[in-house]
Amino acid sequence: MNRRFPWPDERLIKAAQDGDATSLTAVVTQSQPHVRKLAVSLCASPQDAEDAAQEALIILYRKIGTLRATGALASWMFRIVRNECLRQVRLLVSRSADAPAGPEAPAEPSAEDAALRGLEAERIAAAVCALPRDQRQVLIMRDVQGLPGRTVARSLGLSNAAMKSRLHRARAALRHSLGGVS
Repeated sequence: MNRRFPWPDERLIKAAQDGDATSLTAVVTQSQPHVRKLAVSLCASPQDAEDAAQEALIILYRKIGTLRATGALASWMFRIVRNECLRQVRLLVSRSADAPAGPEAPAEPSAEDAALRGLEAERIAAAVCALPRDQRQVLIMRDVQGLPGRTVARSLGLSNAAMKSRLHRARAALRHSLGGVS
């Protein structure tokens, strides 16, 4: 636990659950540093982390009444942030999967194909999120967002060789995770 920024105490959480606006504001404010730290550690990019943290705090604000145990705020927020980061990756994966492959690409996939692609995107997103942060960042920036290698290396403060090494390890780990050949 971060001693400088403690999680809100149970009395404050209970008051927020009971509808006290001041307590709710305090719970959101006191949770913010923890939520941001979780998002930065789980998401692929600082922008995704910021988006995930904001969404998680909005969910906290709107749904604190659904929290069953006041002592479970930290684990509840971890799940929310994790799910938001997964959602960010799913969006990136589905956007890149939806891009037409060429002029002969079919105009409309069947419902079965769309469902299968959705399941596969979910599986890939979970595997990407399970990668270590340094590998996840490089993989998403290079393979999902399609940024040039030099741009990825420069934005992460890496040499081209270090970026390529991380990308290779990320791809190998992803292949292994998805059951492909190493």
